[in-house]
Amino acid sequence: MTELEKGPLGRRRGRGARERILRAARQLFRDQGINRTGMDQLCAVAEVSKRTAYQHFASKDELVAEYLRRFDPDVMPEVFDHADLTPRERLLAAFDMPASMPVCPYIAAAVELHDPQHQASQYARDYKKAVAQRFTDTAREAGAANPEQLGEQLALLLDGASARTRVLSTESFPTAAAVAAVLIENAIPHEPAI
Repeated sequence: MTELEKGPLGRRRGRGARERILRAARQLFRDQGINRTGMDQLCAVAEVSKRTAYQHFASKDELVAEYLRRFDPDVMPEVFDHADLTPRERLLAAFDMPASMPVCPYIAAAVELHDPQHQASQYARDYKKAVAQRFTDTAREAGAANPEQLGEQLALLLDGASARTRVLSTESFPTAAAVAAVLIENAIPHEPAI
């Protein structure tokens, strides 16, 4: 192996470079934001040359779009796909976020990009619509009188808690969970006890 085939730390380049770039993007975009992350820094963290990075992603915009496309393709499966929880419990589980949970990357990207035509902005819109639809479907399964309304309310509440957590650097999900419980209680009738 020639020196040209080795990365900055003497490791072989090529194999796994795309995944290393995406892992570095995920870490840096989360920790410091998209706009504050330069390609030089990203390449250093990923241990790839800029040439290698641009062979995998034609531009930083393309990298941002791929980062979002891969972030949560199944739309919160850890919440909505729990077969051991009732639909009502799944609705509430969406607000059971650990304090270490980073702000929603789709919100962060949409705020930073400023371009509604950017591919990443489209992914963000699609994802947010999908979250609202998962809430709506689960609310319907739980017997909500107006599942579309409850789905939209819960999606808005989740986004608000995420944004407030980021802006104020304070934990907003417990308060959001309490509000969600009231919305769910008012929208879904209890089954009579037997």
